[in-house]
Amino acid sequence: QVQLVESGGGLVQAGGSLRLSCAASGNIISIKNMGWYRQAPGKQRELVAQITSAGITNYADSVKGRFTISRDNAKNTVYLQMNSLKPEDTGVYYCNAENYSPTVFRYLEVWGQGTLVTVSS
Repeated sequence: QVQLVESGGGLVQAGGSLRLSCAASGNIISIKNMGWYRQAPGKQRELVAQITSAGITNYADSVKGRFTISRDNAKNTVYLQMNSLKPEDTGVYYCNAENYSPTVFRYLEVWGQGTLVTVSS
């Protein structure tokens, strides 16, 4: 089993910054993509940013230019630097990783428990 542990959420004023971290541990074979998703109250979970093992990134249009995703493959850790935060960025942020399973010969998704980000106006 692989576990993802997030940290770094909290309360911040609009215009402020936060940095989220997510560390993977356990039976790690090979992690392909890692990413951050968020779920605002009353809304569906949505992709915020994703990064491949080669460092190729993908962002939601709503966060482009404000958020930066990065990863440290040696530490199996992914980060999300969030700048110029807006009240609409409020939500629970979930870490996601795709770890290879030699049992089923494919990558399986793993989710963290989520960390709350609240941006006040």
